[in-house]
Amino acid sequence: MTAEAETQPETDREIVVSRIIEGPRKLVFDAFTDVTNLGKWWVPDGSRITTRTFEFRPGGVWDSTIHRAGGSEFPNYIVWKEIAPPERIVWMYYGMGKDDPNAVMTTLTLAERGATTEATLRLVFGSKEQRDQAAKYHAAKGAQQSLDSLAAYVEGGR
Repeated sequence: MTAEAETQPETDREIVVSRIIEGPRKLVFDAFTDVTNLGKWWVPDGSRITTRTFEFRPGGVWDSTIHRAGGSEFPNYIVWKEIAPPERIVWMYYGMGKDDPNAVMTTLTLAERGATTEATLRLVFGSKEQRDQAAKYHAAKGAQQSLDSLAAYVEGGR
């Protein structure tokens, strides 16, 4: 099997979104390093988050619950895989809790663009079918909204 054939299926399993954020890369990166910061922008409007565990280090866990305005709750279980300040963060997102068999590998890349930062989220699903299912539930829109919330947080002076 050629290298091209080995990597081609990953493109069938991914969703990639980007956004320019008005602010330096370090400031954007720092929005991830503290659970208080994350709680201000991570959740959708009208929601709040309760954190049980937060360890921002490779192998560390962020175990929390998102509480939506209508009363519904969603597990938010993340294992940080790679942290390369201030340019890259990689995590496994277990959307249905720590035993979710359909975890999504997520990579945030931050590139300096003068006084701005280009933030790119790359979500890699276990299969094309999982990606397609997530796309039905607007995964790309949700990822874009996350970057928009991050930008509003950074640009608003935190």
